[in-house]
Formats: sequence, structure tokens, C-alpha cells
Amino acid sequence: MTKFQKNNLLLLVCLLLVLPTLALAACSCDTESNGGNKSEALKYKFGAIASIFVAGIIGVCIPILGRAISVLQPDGNIFFIIKAFAAGVILATGFIHVLPDAFENLTSPCLNEDPWGKFPFTGFVAMVAAIGTFMVDSIATSYFNRSQLKKAQNQTNGDEEKDGEHQAHVDVHTHATHGHSHGSIDTNSAESQLLRHRVISKVLELGIVVHSVIIGISLGASKSPETIRPLVAALSFHQFFEGMGLGGCISQAKESRLTTIIMVMFFSLTTPVGVGVGIGILNIYKENSQTALILEGLFNAASAGILIYMSLVDLLAADFMNQKMQKNIKLQIGAHFSVLFGAGCMSLLAKWA
Repeated sequence: MTKFQKNNLLLLVCLLLVLPTLALAACSCDTESNGGNKSEALKYKFGAIASIFVAGIIGVCIPILGRAISVLQPDGNIFFIIKAFAAGVILATGFIHVLPDAFENLTSPCLNEDPWGKFPFTGFVAMVAAIGTFMVDSIATSYFNRSQLKKAQNQTNGDEEKDGEHQAHVDVHTHATHGHSHGSIDTNSAESQLLRHRVISKVLELGIVVHSVIIGISLGASKSPETIRPLVAALSFHQFFEGMGLGGCISQAKESRLTTIIMVMFFSLTTPVGVGVGIGILNIYKENSQTALILEGLFNAASAGILIYMSLVDLLAADFMNQKMQKNIKLQIGAHFSVLFGAGCMSLLAKWA
């Protein structure tokens, strides 16, 4: 074999090795094939809307309605176990479901190398979202404490004026002591803890909703029944578990009936509405277009940062540092297993959704 033939053979082998990679790279930016049965896919989508809505309603209402049952009261042991399970679900949602999707979107070969390939935008956006969540949590709690302190001081001044009108001879030291007791605010008081729960429930819902809209649109814009069919059951369980986590936070927040209904419906309708939007934009939506990839990637990264922060700091750390949990070793062990079980169940769903 001549040197020229050897070089040609080597070039052919190299081409055979490289072509599959080039083909994958070329196909990675193609939109979904139009060969699917659109009418059958539409039936699955309508089924998904109903199934996901019902699963979300049931999941989020179980902890809320559980307030009427003594064993499911927010200060009960069973509630701690359920909330630990839900926190594990939310943590796995952030790490296993949302963050990998964000990495996949923002590192897609369909995006320009500059800047998307030269900077880890996914981690950066997730970090900024986590810091932003911490700031909202901190500022909201601080604002409430200041407003409560001001209210207590105004109440103290009013009490002193009334006391002065009826008891002019009361000792001044008594008034000073009285004012001090009214003017101080315990950051661990029931009012302060209630505000934290209300902030947590709303921020957590924001993080869940952002992700839910994206997965709803992706499902609604899909044209393949084979793609949609396994997603219906997986996303229904997904919505159910997330609903339990959010429902536990809403239950502890003790919101008004109207606010609770609004939060429940907002969570339950988000993914079905996203599916409806996906159906509506089916003909113009391009899954691998640069705009879609960038928007989905950024929103997914932000959602992941929120969910990871909320699950670790406001759900797990807050409950496991609770005095009731610290004094009960059996409750601690049960809660640890519950966290692992919740995270494991949600991680398993990543095989289908």
C-alpha cells in the first residue's frame, strides 16, 4: 500500500469517527419532528391539563386541610415528618430537575460560543437568585419587626397618656418599666415567626411557579405522543409532591381564607396554563431556538437557586434547628429518613420528566 493510499485510509477513518459527532451537533439544533400524530398528541395534552391540575390541587390541599386534624397540626410530630419529606422533594426538584435543564439550555451548541460558552451563566444566575431570595427574606422580616416595634411604641405612648389622665400620682419608674416591656420585640415571637412563614410561602411559590410555567409550555408545544405520554404521569406526581411542600408552608403561614385560595389556585393552574400556552404557540415555538434556550435557561437557573435556598435554609435548617426537633431524637431520625425518601422519590421521577 502506497503512502498516498495510507493517508487516504487514515483520512477516511478519521471522517468515520468524526461524522457521527458532527451529525449529532447538526441535529441538536433541529426542532422536533413534525411526523407525530398531532390530533393524538392534543388528546394527551388535554389529559395532562386535567391530571396535573387535580394532582396539584390534592397535593397542596393535604397539609392545608390537615390543620383540622389534630395529628397534622403545624406543631405536631407528623407534620414535621411530612414537611421534611416535602423539603426533600423541593431540594431534589432544584438539584435534579431544574438545574440540569438550565445547564443543558445555556450550554447548548445552538448558542453562540461568545458569551454563552465562555462563562458559567447557569451557576451565576442560580447564585444571584439564592442571594436575592436571602435578601428578600431578610429585608421582609426586618421591615415587619420594625413596624411591630413602632406599633408597640405607639401603643405604649397611648397607654401612658391614658394612665396619666387617670393616675397622675403613679410612680415614674413604673411607667418607664411599662414602656420598656411594651417597646421591645422578640424576634422569636409568634408574630415574627408567622411573618417568616408568610414570606417563605410566597417566595417558594414564586420559585415553583417559574419552573412550572416552563415545563408546561414545553409539554404543550410538543408534537409527539410518544414524548407526551410518559410525561403526563411523571409531571402529575411531580406537581403532587411540590404541592405538598408548598401546602405545608401555606399551612404554617396561616393566611386568610381568600389568600390561601388564591395561592392554591395560582400554583395548581400554572402548569396547566403553561400547557395551554404551549398548545397556542405550537406552530411558532422552536424548542432549540436561541431565544427559547436563553430564556428557559435563565428562568430555570433562577428557579433552581430559589428552590435550593428555600429548601435548605427556610425549610430544613429552620425545622431541624427547632427546639422540639432537637429534644426528640426519634423525631430527628424520622425526619432525616423522610428527607431522604422525599429526595429519592423526586430524583427517581427524573428518569421520565
